[in-house]
Amino acid sequence: MKKTDILVIGSGLAGITAALAAADEGKQVLVITKLDTLLSGNTQYAQGGIIYKGLEDTPEKLAKDIHVAGVGHCWAPAVDQLCHLGPQLVDKYLIDRCKVDFDLFDGKRLDLTEEGAHSLPRIIHSKDKTGLSIHQAVIAELTKHPNIEILTDHTVVDLLTLAHHSRNSVDIYEKPACFGVFVLDDKSGDVYPIFAQHTILATGGLGQIYKHTSNPDEATGDGIAIAWRAGARCFNLQYIQFHPTTFYNQIDRFLISESVRGEGGKLLDYRGNPFMLNFHPQGDLAPRDVVARSIHQTMLDTNQPCVYLDLSFKDSEWIKNRFPTIYKNCASRGIDICKQPIPVVPAAHYSCGGIGVNLNGRTSLQRLYAVGEVSCTGIHGANRLASTSLLEAVVWGHLAGKDASANCTANPYYPPIYEWEKRDQFDVDPTLIAQDWMNIKNTMWNYVGLIRTKQRLHRARTIFRHLQTEIEQFYQQAKITRSIIQLRNGMQTAIAVTNDTLEARESRGAHFLKESK
Repeated sequence: MKKTDILVIGSGLAGITAALAAADEGKQVLVITKLDTLLSGNTQYAQGGIIYKGLEDTPEKLAKDIHVAGVGHCWAPAVDQLCHLGPQLVDKYLIDRCKVDFDLFDGKRLDLTEEGAHSLPRIIHSKDKTGLSIHQAVIAELTKHPNIEILTDHTVVDLLTLAHHSRNSVDIYEKPACFGVFVLDDKSGDVYPIFAQHTILATGGLGQIYKHTSNPDEATGDGIAIAWRAGARCFNLQYIQFHPTTFYNQIDRFLISESVRGEGGKLLDYRGNPFMLNFHPQGDLAPRDVVARSIHQTMLDTNQPCVYLDLSFKDSEWIKNRFPTIYKNCASRGIDICKQPIPVVPAAHYSCGGIGVNLNGRTSLQRLYAVGEVSCTGIHGANRLASTSLLEAVVWGHLAGKDASANCTANPYYPPIYEWEKRDQFDVDPTLIAQDWMNIKNTMWNYVGLIRTKQRLHRARTIFRHLQTEIEQFYQQAKITRSIIQLRNGMQTAIAVTNDTLEARESRGAHFLKESK
C-alpha cells in the first residue's frame, strides 16, 4: 500500500503538466505509467504543432475557428478559457520553463504555420516532431522535481471508490468519490492499493479499439473504461476523429501531419486528379472530418485502397528540412516524397469525447480529475480543430493540478477496503487475447467507423454483448497481467463508444450517420 497527495495516471503532456502544477504547490505527487518509460502515449507522435498566437490573432478569432470546426457543439466557457489562457501557459511551461526547441523564422521570432480550418497561421512547431520535442522537454522537468515520485511498469486495474471498495457499509450513502486505485506491478505481478487525496486520469486515447489507427499500442481506452466502471459520467464518445492522412501499406500506419497540406500539399486520386474542391470550398484545408470522408468516398468511387498526398512540387531541401521525420519514415518504406506522392488512408486518431469535466478538470466523481484526450472538456465539440489537443493538455493539466492541490486536507478520509481477491492464476492463451482484439477492432472499424448506419451499430452491440461475457470470464479467472487488463478495458470502451453512437440523435461532425437502405 502507498499513499500520496496527488496521484497522476499517465505521463503524456497533460499528466506531466498536472504533476508539475501540483508539485509546485508543495504537494507530494505520484506519477504512474504502464510502460517502462515515461515517453508513452500520443504526445510524442503529434507532428504538426501547438496553437500559440498569430501575428494578427485574437482569442475571439481562435474561438470562432474552434466553434466552426466543432460544428456548433463546443462548450463556449471552455473554448473561451482555452483561447485566453492557452498562450500564457505555453509561454510559462513550454517556452520559458522547459525551453522547447520550437522553430524560428529568420532565427528571431517563432515560426508560425497554418493548419486545416484555421483562419490564419498561429501554429508553432519543432520541424515535424513537435510532440516529441515537447514531451522530452517536459519529462526532463518532471524527473528533476523533488516532490514527484515516478512508477513505471504499473498498470491501473480499477479506481477505488466509496461505493465499490469501502468495507464501511454506510459509505454507500455518501456522494460518489474516488480515493485512489488498485494497481498491478507488472514486474512482480502483485496487485495493491494506492491511496490518494485526489486522482488525475491522464491515460490518453482509445485508438487501438479500431483496426486502423495513428495511436500507439498502449492507447487501449483504459481511462474511459475504469471511469465508466466507477460511475463517472462520460459523453460525446460518438465523436471519433479519423485523421485523413496516415501512410498506407499492408504492414503499419503512421501519421502524415496536416501540416503537409497546410504547407501546400495536394490530395490526388490514383489518376493524379485533385478532388477536395468537389467536396468543400476550403479544398485540402477543409475540416478533418470532411477530408477523411472525402478520401473515403473517393476510394469507394475509384475502387482503390488509398489516395495520394503530393508535396513533390516543392523544393527538395525545403521538404527534407521541414518534414525530416515524415521524409525518413516514407523513405524507409520505399517512397521518396521529394519525387512521388504519398499513399494515404484515414485512420482513427482522436476521441473528441471522454470523461466529462468542468473548467478545472473535475469529473462527476469527487476527488477524481481527468485531463488530456481521456477527458471531455467541451473544447472539441463534434470535431477537433487541428493542434488544439496539446494546448488543451497544458491548460487543463495546469488547472487540474492547481485545483487538486488547493483542495488537499491535513486528514483525508481513506476507508478500510476489501483486499484484492487473487484468482486461479492460470495463464490466458495469448492467441485468444489476439483473436478477441481482432474481433473488437474489425467490428469497430466496419460498424462504428468513418460512416455509420443504425443497422451496423445494432449489429456491433449484439456482437459486443457476447464478446464481453467471454472476456469478463477470462478476466475473473486468469492471472492478472497488463494484456488481460487492456483487453477488458478495450472491450468496455468499445461498448461505451457504440452505446453513445447509437443514442446520438443527429449526424454531426465526426459522427456521420448514413440512412440504412
